[in-house]
Amino acid sequence: MKSTIELVVARYREDLRWLRRVPGNVCVTVYDKGGDASGALPLPNAGREAHTYLHHIVERYDDLAETTVFCQGKPFDHVPGFHKDLRTLAGEEAPVPGFRWLGFIIDREDPAGGLFRVWGKNEDGRGLDLDGFFRALWEMPLPPEMLFYPGAHFAVSRSQVRSQPLAWYRKALEVSQTFPDAAHCFERTWDRTFQTNGIPAGYRNGPFPVYLRPIRRLGLTWASVGGTRELQEES
Repeated sequence: MKSTIELVVARYREDLRWLRRVPGNVCVTVYDKGGDASGALPLPNAGREAHTYLHHIVERYDDLAETTVFCQGKPFDHVPGFHKDLRTLAGEEAPVPGFRWLGFIIDREDPAGGLFRVWGKNEDGRGLDLDGFFRALWEMPLPPEMLFYPGAHFAVSRSQVRSQPLAWYRKALEVSQTFPDAAHCFERTWDRTFQTNGIPAGYRNGPFPVYLRPIRRLGLTWASVGGTRELQEES
């Protein structure tokens, strides 16, 4: 019987031995841009994970799993409980009802791309042309704020993906390859891409960033994040 959940991995030279722990009822598809992953589907090294995700949607639009989980080759920095999240998703009797961000931080990007400016791997401190991105993709000006889970990890249902026509994703795929720093723009707008708001209602008013779980390596405790013990503490 065909799996109802598929894990799509955007890989670039990351060690994928962690895939051994993926639940057996999850179909795994790896797209490789590093050129050295046996059994993976090769893609040109362009557009980062956004290009990979959109390539999968365009190629599989008529044959998507009921739920697709999209992740980078090393998801654990952004989603420390990724294995637990996969087990939860794999054990659910029904597919994800729409869209679900995965991660432990909710943050807010400003119109000038301030978070991107101070990102450690942004060595020249350049900003993001988010207004240009919105005009290129949605043909509309930038909205007043963007709330998102950093890292570009999420689960989305087949029906939610299909809320947009295939032609729209083909356009988005082109934007992912031609617009400057498009992947970082998509990172902040994946829920909008699927025409939904993925931020839980109780967290939409900040203050930001919102930490959803304690992370020992970051010095975050249950008291400091104001969370509940329904979430498992990660080291």
